[in-house]
Amino acid sequence: MNILLVSPRTPSTFWSFSHVLPIAGRKAAFPPLGLLTVAAMLPREWSLKLVDLNVRSLTDADIAWADAVFISAMIVQEASAREVIRRVMAQRKVVVAGGPLFTTGAERFPEVTSIVVGEAEDLMSELTSDLLAGSPKPRYQATQRPDVTRTPLPRWDLLHVQDYLTMSVQASRGCPFDCEFCDITAVYGRVPRVKTPAQMIAELEALRATGWRGGVFIVDDNFIGNRARAKDVLRAIVEWREQTGGFNLTTEASINLVDDPELLDLLAKAGFKNVFVGIESPQAASLNECKKVQNTRRDLVEAVRTIHHAGVQVMAGFIVGFDSDTTEIFDQQRRFIRESGVVTAMVGMLTALPGTRLFARLTREGRMIGRSTGNNLDAATNFVPRLDASVLAQGYRTLVKDLYAPREYYQRVRTFLAEYRPTATRGTTRMDDILAFLRSMWIVGVASPGRLEYWKFLAHAWFSYRAAFPEAVELAIRGHHFRRVAAAL
Repeated sequence: MNILLVSPRTPSTFWSFSHVLPIAGRKAAFPPLGLLTVAAMLPREWSLKLVDLNVRSLTDADIAWADAVFISAMIVQEASAREVIRRVMAQRKVVVAGGPLFTTGAERFPEVTSIVVGEAEDLMSELTSDLLAGSPKPRYQATQRPDVTRTPLPRWDLLHVQDYLTMSVQASRGCPFDCEFCDITAVYGRVPRVKTPAQMIAELEALRATGWRGGVFIVDDNFIGNRARAKDVLRAIVEWREQTGGFNLTTEASINLVDDPELLDLLAKAGFKNVFVGIESPQAASLNECKKVQNTRRDLVEAVRTIHHAGVQVMAGFIVGFDSDTTEIFDQQRRFIRESGVVTAMVGMLTALPGTRLFARLTREGRMIGRSTGNNLDAATNFVPRLDASVLAQGYRTLVKDLYAPREYYQRVRTFLAEYRPTATRGTTRMDDILAFLRSMWIVGVASPGRLEYWKFLAHAWFSYRAAFPEAVELAIRGHHFRRVAAAL
């Protein structure tokens, strides 16, 4: 069979890095890892073609070639996914859809031939048999969570890795915590399932074999959900890195990372440059409200500094719009972000995702008024907040714009650099990095507002934090993207 795999277009969001891509000379931020993994589960004798709409357009000839079209999408990609489905159905092709958009909203896509709800590993044998027989079912849903140690290597041969800013791999699924607003436990469960160390090294080696030498994002929602297993994986990466040079890595983890010095040390030695942490709020009442128990009863500013001291940069998520929030929350968030030196601070309005306990509670309370768009830059909630909605929206917009104003942003980078201790495990500077720096000198340093602050910051970083100058340049480039998306709010 001929199978066309389509990844819909992602709009400009906080994490799309759409304004970084021209500087880096790349077409998209991240590859469609889910589709590449599903592709590896299909029969090897089938012919596969991948079209990532963030890299190139989908042609009618692509669709005509296919016997079936597989689509995987996040909620934020809905508009593009619907357009792809319309075009494919117009040619009367079989459409198989999966991913978060379809897992949590299957009933909204009655036109799709087959929807895969949840994880695909235990469903693929039945699905492929049905496709061969010409009788695919409308819905496929596993009765239990799959064993990720049987998940195959992604099909990296289906794409051109140099089109992307960062590559992605996955080490685990699931999170032991159960934050009210988060849908991870609904989708992947509260018992983390972790790949074996050998499996992870094989995935990293497969990426190296493509010629990739850039950064790699381990896309787990909580890499340290199972600390013991995470340490085993990290020890294997440390050893592999000593032999190969490895990659600069990024992942997501809970703040209790700081409670285990060995774990934090291994993370740094394994080459992790960044870790995304859900801080959410400096206000204890809001953390208790959403059951973010891992963030309570601790000094969150000191926790961030501890991670920075270890040589790992904290990128963090923050939320406004909890029922406990008052009009003071905007200044509280601003002060915390400034004091802690969290440079990459993703601030979003609270939204109720399908399948979460928050969605269920607000539905019971009669406060739901719409669906989430999945865009972390939406200046609106999909429920009736306790704070006046217009006050909440305006406070949110002002906060984000203030955080990414040039002077405020570069001062926050200076705060981070003063705390940061670069490790010897950082990768070497590549020609791609040098070219990106040169492009940034024109795009950020000449053609954009805030150029004077850019040059003042780089001069200060060169003389005061020379050991961390590569990080300073990278953050200056990221700041350009964040200012552009903040200006659009």
